[in-house]
Amino acid sequence: MSTTTVASGQGFVPPTYPFDRLRPLEALASALPGGLVDLSVGTPCDPPPPAVVVALGSSDAERGYPAGAGSPRLIDAARGWIERRFGIGLARDALAACVGTKELVAGVPHWLRLRRPERDTVLYPAVSYPTYAMGAVLAGCRAIPVPARPDGTMALEEVAASDADRALCLWVNSPANPTGRLDDLGAAASFGRAHGIPVLSDECYAEFTWSGPPRTILEHGVDGVLAVHSISKRSNCAGLRVGFYAGDPDIVGYLRELRRHAGLMVAGPAQLAGAVALEDDEHVERQRSRYVERIEAAAAMLEGIGVTVERPGGGFYLWVEAPEGAPAGRAGAEPGEAPEWRFARFLAESAGVLVSPGEFYGSAGCGFVRIALVQPTERIDLAAARLAGAELPGTPAR
Repeated sequence: MSTTTVASGQGFVPPTYPFDRLRPLEALASALPGGLVDLSVGTPCDPPPPAVVVALGSSDAERGYPAGAGSPRLIDAARGWIERRFGIGLARDALAACVGTKELVAGVPHWLRLRRPERDTVLYPAVSYPTYAMGAVLAGCRAIPVPARPDGTMALEEVAASDADRALCLWVNSPANPTGRLDDLGAAASFGRAHGIPVLSDECYAEFTWSGPPRTILEHGVDGVLAVHSISKRSNCAGLRVGFYAGDPDIVGYLRELRRHAGLMVAGPAQLAGAVALEDDEHVERQRSRYVERIEAAAAMLEGIGVTVERPGGGFYLWVEAPEGAPAGRAGAEPGEAPEWRFARFLAESAGVLVSPGEFYGSAGCGFVRIALVQPTERIDLAAARLAGAELPGTPAR
């Protein structure tokens, strides 16, 4: 993502929202019989648990202001889930609610800089969710990407000492959006403690870990770290905007008090619904099965036309190299110029599929596309039927 957002003589100019750039491809895909198969945005399409929907209409929490840091039931539900899933017990003062985790990701550099104004740098994975970098920009900070090793883990040894000295925080995301790779959370925690940098671990895809058990940075102690979690992906409740952060009581306490002053509160009915979602694990197991099925269906679709597909270690995305290669330095290329855009156009025209070009996730993502497996398997099967027999751009006819 480009962070060049200030024009000469002007204040902040927001960049074009990445997914808005897909509209021409969306029109191409929508023109096919049967319509668009939208695998671009990672928005859940499956139903939330029925009990969650019932809770929204039965909380009796509409009249009064909600608990700013999270109701006792929501906090206890989050504590209970962490203990069930990871075997870690936390005190109530080690957790607080947020209005969906994107709000926290975008805002936390600003909040932390109020506490440590001498620091002005956000470290984040070089291929990652764009809001890590945008949060730095919105706070007037430097956004410094950390390159990845071949196995997808962050090469923290490549962080310059001058950048570490100025760092407000380090973001780590495992399983990672967009790559599906699993990072070394213990190494991230150790790096943060060695340099006095809070480590913020975005773990919203933890329930969908395919290589081994789910992991959390809290397994390596809470000192200097926060784990950030959401019910958006876990429970198909992205519209409720319920998340929470947990870890170092000092950092949690600071953010809790500051955010109360800013009026950042999860709506009361949504808090009860979020608690109900976190108290139930059975629906998550059903969702895991759906994503496994879709991963294999989409992989088979692409392998059928000769594209190499690496199965993710976690999450519900496929991170696929565009067949024509991955040249460096093409961030911001216009549609049709870079290989990822050419491949995205091919999928839109041939299969009616809308995907995300990798440049959305940083210049190191150029040459790849992200495929979000958020449509029912029958929609992916429709795309596969359309794609059967198609020829990839730049390959000889078979």
